[in-house]
Amino acid sequence: MERHITFVAAIHIGFGILGMFIALVIFVAIVGGGIISGDSKAMAITSVVGTVIAFFLSLRSIPGIIGGIGLLKRKSWARILILIIGCLDLLEIPIGTLIGIYTIWVLLNEKTVKIFSQRI
Repeated sequence: MERHITFVAAIHIGFGILGMFIALVIFVAIVGGGIISGDSKAMAITSVVGTVIAFFLSLRSIPGIIGGIGLLKRKSWARILILIIGCLDLLEIPIGTLIGIYTIWVLLNEKTVKIFSQRI
């Protein structure tokens, strides 16, 4: 079960980093479009819109990275955080659903519960 826990952590860290990268690319694309246009009103609007979109994408990615790192260290709070994220992943059809099912299966497994109860 240790390998499964490590794999779940790696999945959430990897997708969290990917989400942060996508947030950065979207931010640069939106704000860059406003800058390229040369219109001051467009620059003002795109800077706000780009920042808001990047913020919300980051808001979804950062807990996965933090929880994944905590899971690697076998922290109990990280198990709960990743379980919550796993439940939210169920809504992201099809890949997220598979990741969510796997995450929930691993973290609610009897052996996993024992591993984390020993680490308190």
